[in-house]
Amino acid sequence: MPFEAPSWLNAGDTSWQITAATLVGLMSVPGLAVLYGGVMQKRWSINSMMLTFATFSIVLVVWVLWGFKMGFGTPVGGLAHTKDCVSAGGAGTPCYTGGFFSNFLGQPGPVLSHKELQGQGVIPLLGTQSFPKSALIYFQFVFAAITPILALGSVLGRVNFKAWLPFCALWITCVYCVDAFLIWGGGFFSHHGAVDFSGGYVIHLSAGVAGFVAAAVIGPRLQRDREIDAPNNVAMVAVGAGLLWLGWNGFNGGDPYASNMSAAGAVLNTNLCTAVALLVWIAWDYLTRRKPSLIGTVNGMIVGLVCITPAAGYVNGWGAAAIGVIGSTVVYFALNYLSRTSLLRRVDDTLGVVYTHGFAGLTGGLLVGIFADPNMALSFTGDGKGHLTAAGTATGAVHGNWTLLKWQFFTALFVIVWTGVITFILLKVVNIFIPLRMKKENMEIGDVAEHGHEVYPSDVPSLAFPSGTPEPAAVPAAPSTV
Repeated sequence: MPFEAPSWLNAGDTSWQITAATLVGLMSVPGLAVLYGGVMQKRWSINSMMLTFATFSIVLVVWVLWGFKMGFGTPVGGLAHTKDCVSAGGAGTPCYTGGFFSNFLGQPGPVLSHKELQGQGVIPLLGTQSFPKSALIYFQFVFAAITPILALGSVLGRVNFKAWLPFCALWITCVYCVDAFLIWGGGFFSHHGAVDFSGGYVIHLSAGVAGFVAAAVIGPRLQRDREIDAPNNVAMVAVGAGLLWLGWNGFNGGDPYASNMSAAGAVLNTNLCTAVALLVWIAWDYLTRRKPSLIGTVNGMIVGLVCITPAAGYVNGWGAAAIGVIGSTVVYFALNYLSRTSLLRRVDDTLGVVYTHGFAGLTGGLLVGIFADPNMALSFTGDGKGHLTAAGTATGAVHGNWTLLKWQFFTALFVIVWTGVITFILLKVVNIFIPLRMKKENMEIGDVAEHGHEVYPSDVPSLAFPSGTPEPAAVPAAPSTV
């Protein structure tokens, strides 16, 4: 009787990894597509959703052709075994030795062969996994895809659709893959003990920085768009936000790479921190004499989700709640007060991504260095005699270790500088060949000018079609046979 799977495959872990990846994918399509389509003005709804779907698609192509191996493959500097390796797998686990640049990036290459699709998954710093490599590739892809989609929120309403797509391909290659390798793939910062459970730095901090730089380079929206910045469908915003919240169970719950106690703890911590952050945001609205709004409450929710992301599996419940309080407070005042400073006010960050993702990702990443609990383990190793040893732990300042906070700071500093500088360069390069900024006449019209239709078609005359709807194309006359 044939075996249905090789001995290394764990059906539970494989099922959870694919499920978690699907939950994360739903955060982008339709989650962010619906949220963007609802929060933007009516004439930008189609454009916002189209950009989201197109970004998701182009990142997948880049990921399987060369991106995955750049972020999670064999380093350019080579692979070595060492007993001094700082890794979740313990002594003897494969990791990288050498200087910063030898541990900077993985060797690019495709992941489309039968070995890649059905072979065993492996992450250099963590070792082999109990699920197929194809599950790992797809799981990491949905993380890669959501990052430029988040950055997109900073430039909605004026970015040129044609320019955004090549920029995304370049950005994933030159920015995301580098950050992912250095922090997750066994590169320099992971080798020195820096942690990012599920992307507070790799995803959210880099998205916030990239979005802010892109908004500065491309320039602001039309003045009337900035003055009348009202959502066209608040119900769509609520649906998109709900998909984000529950999709985050896969976002953080999938990163122990196993269906285990760490996954369950990360899911609970994620929801607890988010609920606390949302309530704290509402409390600050009342304390500052504002009326709590749905849009503001969604911002509080997102801040909680982002802040707990780098910490979800490393902190206990008290730490998760504290991160929700601190993160929500920091971002609330940054968004409502720091944004009024002359420097930040000049940059038109459409959806405030630099605050809800950049500031929140930075805050959460630093707070890991404060609240990480050494009793929270990603996994356990056994000696065959029933004795288990915790693996994949991290210890923060409240438990007596300040070293983690130091490396969290240095890692954040690198992500900010690298992302900012390379994003600026890539934008300038793309602009040489394709204008980054949409034509002014198209900005005046919106979706109809860019995509040929609008989000709520009707018989009411519109700016582009005075008769109400586009006239049907004329049918050419049949050629004469006379």
